[in-house]
This record gives sequence, structure tokens and C-alpha cells, in this order.
Amino acid sequence: MQDNTSIQNPRNNTDQPLEVKDCLLDNIERISYSDALALQHDLHDRCAAGEIPGVLLLLEHNPVITMGVKTSSRGNVLVSAESLKAQGVELVETDRGGDVTYHGPGQLVGYPIVRLREFGGDLHGYLRSLEQCVIDTIAQFGLKGERNGLAGVWVGDKKICSIGVAVRKWVTYHGFALNVDPNLSHFQLINPCGLPSEKITSMAKLLGSAPSMQEVREACARSFAAVFGVNMTPRGEPR
Repeated sequence: MQDNTSIQNPRNNTDQPLEVKDCLLDNIERISYSDALALQHDLHDRCAAGEIPGVLLLLEHNPVITMGVKTSSRGNVLVSAESLKAQGVELVETDRGGDVTYHGPGQLVGYPIVRLREFGGDLHGYLRSLEQCVIDTIAQFGLKGERNGLAGVWVGDKKICSIGVAVRKWVTYHGFALNVDPNLSHFQLINPCGLPSEKITSMAKLLGSAPSMQEVREACARSFAAVFGVNMTPRGEPR
């Protein structure tokens, strides 16, 4: 993924960053990609209109392969749509930055929907902050995450987290996907972010056993609050 940001109608902004207020936290156990995208669009519009503060969605998806705006062809999808369907894997095009990636159970997906100007209006700085959030999250489980040039987080020479975001009206959506204990064989269906599938790893594989998803969710929320300097407020009960 050479460019993991999709930007619509950006404008230069020289205003000082606004005071960061509360950020809502919405934990969703499992949701389809299309339903999650519709939810993001709704929350994005409400955030852009000033009706709600920022929101961090933490969730797991049903098995799905998504093609970002940098996907010029289906060359990085290695099997047919019929084969994917037979394996219970959906194939969708989406409006995030980046190339082809996989989401599924056992992967913690984070979708921050925030007003970028409240964090300085710097897109690249925002991506680095997302990386730091993941680095700090896995550090709580004894793993040393690193950057490796392109957006995302690596442990050694293996990628553990992909990042692809979009920005519209200076409000972010889409985000990161941290491999906790997904079905790694599903990555063999694609060249994830243009990489060979053997370059993808998970917390479970590196640690020898998987931490509970609840522990990882809680660690991620703590790290996000610390990195972005926000107060996390639950948006209703986990669902």
C-alpha cells in the first residue's frame, strides 16, 4: 500500500487545532462489512455536522475481502468470486485508501471517525498516530511493533496490522485492522496490500496462544485515548 489515504474535497487549513473533547467508544461484536460501512457513513455525517463528537468503532467483521481505491485491478485477488463465495468470503469494493485486504473473525478492526482539524489537520500525522495506537496496544502483550515505511504495523519482518483510511469534509473514517487470531489461511486468497500472504502474522501466532479479544479491545481503547488525548465515553452497551 503506497498511499493508504483516500481524500475527498480537502482544503488547506491554517486554523489552530480545536480543543479535543470526548470521543465515543462503540464496541460491536460482529457486523457485516456493508452494515459497518453504512454505520460509518451515518456517524461521519453526524460528526461533520457537529451533532456528535468523535467515535471509535471497535468490531469484528464477517469474512470479507475489500478492494480499496488504489486497487487498479483484481490481480491481487488470487481466486474467483465463485470460489470466494463457496468459502463464505464476500468480495466488495470500498472507498478507503490502500489496496486489497482481508477482514474476518479474530481480527480487531478500528474505525475512528474524528474531525481531523481537532488533531492538527495533518493526514500523515494522523496515520502515524494510528500506528502508534496499535504499537502501544500490542506492547501491552509483550510484542514490539514497528513501522516499516508503508502505513501499517510490523513485528520483525511480518505485518500484523493494516491501515487504510478515508477523509471527507475533514472527518476521517475507515481505519486499522489488527490480527489477533484470524484465519490466516484466508490471506492466501489475496496478495494483502500487495504483499505475499506469508508476510502476514497475528498476535496468536507470535505469542503461541491468542489473548482474549476483550483484553485486546480494552488495551486498544486505552492506547487510543492516550495517543489522541481524548476521554473515551461508551456509546451505549456493547453489541
